[in-house]
Amino acid sequence: MAEDRSVGAGERWVLALASVGSFMVVLDLLAVATALTAIQRDLGASMADLEWTINAYTLSFAVLLMTGASLGDRFGRRRLFAGGLGLFSLASAACALAPSAGALIAARTVQGVGAAIVMPLALGLLNATFPPRRRGWALGIYGGVTGLAALLGPVVGGVLTQGLAWESIFWLNVPIGLVAIPLVLARVKESFGAGAAIDLPGLLLFSVAAVGLVWGLVRAEAAGWGSAEVVGALVGGAVFAGLFVLRQTRAATPMLPVRLFRSRAFAAGNAVIFLLNGSLTGAIFFIAQYLQVALGHDPLEAGLRLLPWGLAPFLIAPRAGALADRLGERPLVLAGLTSQSLGLAWLALVSTHDAGYLSLVGPMALGGIGFALAIPAVTKAVVSSGAAGDIGKASGAFSTMRQLGAAFGIAILAAAFSASGTYASASSFTDGFRPAIAVAAGLTLLGVVFAALLPKTTRPRAEVETVSGQAS
Repeated sequence: MAEDRSVGAGERWVLALASVGSFMVVLDLLAVATALTAIQRDLGASMADLEWTINAYTLSFAVLLMTGASLGDRFGRRRLFAGGLGLFSLASAACALAPSAGALIAARTVQGVGAAIVMPLALGLLNATFPPRRRGWALGIYGGVTGLAALLGPVVGGVLTQGLAWESIFWLNVPIGLVAIPLVLARVKESFGAGAAIDLPGLLLFSVAAVGLVWGLVRAEAAGWGSAEVVGALVGGAVFAGLFVLRQTRAATPMLPVRLFRSRAFAAGNAVIFLLNGSLTGAIFFIAQYLQVALGHDPLEAGLRLLPWGLAPFLIAPRAGALADRLGERPLVLAGLTSQSLGLAWLALVSTHDAGYLSLVGPMALGGIGFALAIPAVTKAVVSSGAAGDIGKASGAFSTMRQLGAAFGIAILAAAFSASGTYASASSFTDGFRPAIAVAAGLTLLGVVFAALLPKTTRPRAEVETVSGQAS
């Protein structure tokens, strides 16, 4: 950890507070999944209500990520980051106080808006603060804290739901936000992106495109891939996405400059995170259910049995980030994707309706090692691929692709599950679980193809220009 001795107090505060913001968002997302049964009982929620308790958050989160990044570039990342924490905390309190399923879904929608501001601006502040030579180390620490949230989410959700009440999952965010907001305003320096104006037509086109694509993906399992609702949403989303790209080629201050896609690191890295997070999110979604439906564990027991998956990121991610600084991003991304793909394929082979837990530990640990290696490195590759003024836009695009990948992964794995399995019995669930996890392995393997297109080391344009100027 020699690098951290050269990190100043201001940089440490940015790293700590950005990590806290990410921790809140990820912990809440995973903890809520283990509380759905209790929510259904207390609020009399239907299955559709429970579905939208998750989907409302996912939809507003994914749709508004680029908007959050653009607003941060224009009005100040620190200011908007603090505002996002405040909105997330207030919406969490509203979730805890919700008297009905409808009120909970509305509060979850607002919570997703807060998360869409927090996540890209946490990444934007981090990358604007740390110079390229230490950026991988910082992203590794950030990824480790995020991995800790993924590790603790199911456990915290199970403990709070069984020991107290499901409302306590949401109340947990309030004191964290109340402490973090004044520290952000006092300890973090303000930073802005390039360009003084916001591309309002671009924001509108992107928002409509994202709503269509995410809506189609999250509704595919319930409505059917061939339904008019899903086909119309996906086609409409694709059309508006094309109009958004066309707008970006002509806008004076584009929301997402097309020049960024000329960078192999940016283009290939976004494809990698889309596939990697799709595979990862879909797999965790089904593994948590497999442990309960097929193997008969309660929510807390299932959360504890997921620990091998999240332990590796917590232990490895900080070191992986530092390795990316020294060795370059591509080797770590390739090694990580290969490891995750092998772990998932192994899991698909050994999963039965009466599998012993020890047979699952190895595959889960191998998969965890994979994304612990890959995520800090691919994050560094994407956000370091442009000039300093583009960091906010690059961070927003990366966060958006990550969330779109999550929605895509769950939808694709759900389709694979439904083709072969049901929830009727342990054996029937396992019949669908195994092909779903095999599809997750295939998505990660496809990511290897794009990872091979990454440059070995990404050098930011600003750094290249400085070096060139010194040489001349």
